[in-house]
Amino acid sequence: MNPEDKAGWTPLPHSHEDLERAKAVPDTPQTRARAYRLAWDDADFMTRQELRPVRLQLELLKPEMTLLERGIRSTVVLFGGARIPEPGGPAWAAKNETQRKNLEAAARYYGEARQFARLCSEYSASTYYREFVVVTGGGPGVMEAGNRGAADCGAPSIGLNIVLPHEQAPNAYVTPELCFNFHYFAIRKMHFIMRAKAVAIFPGGFGTMDELFETLTLIQTGRMERVPVILFGKEFWKRAVDLDYLAEQGTISPGDQNIIDAVDTADEAWGIVSDFYQLR
Repeated sequence: MNPEDKAGWTPLPHSHEDLERAKAVPDTPQTRARAYRLAWDDADFMTRQELRPVRLQLELLKPEMTLLERGIRSTVVLFGGARIPEPGGPAWAAKNETQRKNLEAAARYYGEARQFARLCSEYSASTYYREFVVVTGGGPGVMEAGNRGAADCGAPSIGLNIVLPHEQAPNAYVTPELCFNFHYFAIRKMHFIMRAKAVAIFPGGFGTMDELFETLTLIQTGRMERVPVILFGKEFWKRAVDLDYLAEQGTISPGDQNIIDAVDTADEAWGIVSDFYQLR
């Protein structure tokens, strides 16, 4: 799209034009100096500590502008462990025999995440993929299953990846034009929740727990509208998180446990979402 079509006519030169002009200047000691670079095209300048507020704003704006341009109004978030293999796949993250057996057993959640994403995406198609668009962290495991379920029925899906110390790449099922990369965890989590009409949490580790409790805190404190928060795997969550115990101890209010629903299957979860929004 021509920049004039998006931003309107202006008699002033567009930034992209000046960027090309700046690249075409004569090669001299002055033009090679870092000080001569356009500020917003100077990676050394943009990554300075003093520019952190600007980088935070840019990480908020880039995905937001893209999703607005695509007309995506709401999402269904899938959180869950990166280490969970697909059914029949190797438990590559296992460090011992016990972990191997448990991760192989947990592969059923990959299948349920894939099916749940497919159900969401099939409904999303009726909204021209503006509502209930699947979003994941864009990585392996449950995240891959979510993006894969959307891809199964030809639907777009979003991936919110993040730079980590160990090498990683987005899974192959994220829609390329909706695959984003983040430096700041806080802005990434904000994007997960900004359009969420439902949050599905599958078994996972510290990252999944962080995302779960961030969501619960926002709803409990009234900073976020009530949406379905669905835990997949009743037995797993019964041992991993004991909200009844917190209520007994008085650290949460009686009834706060009702913010969440626990299920074992994708059909159960989609039933909760459908009933909440009266989709059927």
